[in-house]
Amino acid sequence: MALVRRARRIDRELAAAYPDARAELDFTTPLELLVATVLSAQTTDVRVNATTPELFARYPDAAAYAAADPEELEQILKPLGFYRAKTRSLIGLGQALVERFGGEVPGRLEDLVTLPGVGRKTANVVLGNAFGVPGITVDTHFGRLARRFGWTESEDAVKVEHEVGELVPRKDWTMLSHHLVWHGRRVCHARRPACGACVVARWCPSFGVGETDPEVARTLVKPGPTPSPTTPQPPHA
Repeated sequence: MALVRRARRIDRELAAAYPDARAELDFTTPLELLVATVLSAQTTDVRVNATTPELFARYPDAAAYAAADPEELEQILKPLGFYRAKTRSLIGLGQALVERFGGEVPGRLEDLVTLPGVGRKTANVVLGNAFGVPGITVDTHFGRLARRFGWTESEDAVKVEHEVGELVPRKDWTMLSHHLVWHGRRVCHARRPACGACVVARWCPSFGVGETDPEVARTLVKPGPTPSPTTPQPPHA
């Protein structure tokens, strides 16, 4: 019970710190979000968002991706890296959607994960943000923070998803994912977390793995909406 209380308290504090937390990929339809999430592998959301306006205008539906000329699509995707593999993924994705789902993005995890280039992480992003179906998105940031918070010890994404899901209400899963990803990108970095500028330092069992001096820690916080740092206190359950 102490772990559950601490997990929910951390989520509440992060929700207050990041009231505008959301998916940082630009999209207007489930297909656009699915495509953008597939493209985000091994690159940044910023680069994806710079590429997708042209992509979405040129390929407005699944049928357009299914019939795409590989060379033309590669030229658009080249700035993202791994553009040949991503081109194959998008064409295969379009074909699968047309052939098996009438050109529409399915709203069930068990269907989404059958699509080329789509795993549980991508499926949960689409379900949570395009369909309003709660899902936990275990990317590198989420997994790192979940382990630092003591919510799991696992490196396996599926195990992390299930173990963390037992700590917070299902209705909060999607926003919990956003909170951890935003905090991981801005404050709780992989190599040098800004512990001294962390709003949940008091409840974090890993407090001290990074810079604890508030002034120094503030210099480590990356750009973007960030919470006002507080004076950290020793962690407790």
